[in-house]
Amino acid sequence: MSMASRLPDTYAQGGGANLADILERVLDKGIVIVGDIRINLLDIELLTVKLRLIVVSVDKAKEMGIDWWEEDPALSSRAHRSELARENRELRDRLAELERAAPLQRSARDSSEESSRERSREPSRHAPRDPPKESA
Repeated sequence: MSMASRLPDTYAQGGGANLADILERVLDKGIVIVGDIRINLLDIELLTVKLRLIVVSVDKAKEMGIDWWEEDPALSSRAHRSELARENRELRDRLAELERAAPLQRSARDSSEESSRERSREPSRHAPRDPPKESA
């Protein structure tokens, strides 16, 4: 007796679906697995875990509007490049803002330095005067 004669007809040679057919069907049509795990203690909910699992092909997921992996830098080099470009833009904007503010700060600092120099040139009102010289 051969192995094929002991198996049901759906698994016998040439009959039924093999793993590749099942996988193709699941990826083409998709499968959704949903489950919730709740942990309660004396009617007090301590933990709730909601599981939502969708198994589909990438093409089917895109048809459904699911494309989060394209924006995740850990999964997509394009997303990593766009994140770096965004960060670069933000840094350039901050630099431009600081450069715009720098001339204002520089002019304020220069004017305060100039006024302090002018004050140091003027004789102080509180400085002691030289005593008058006695004539012989």
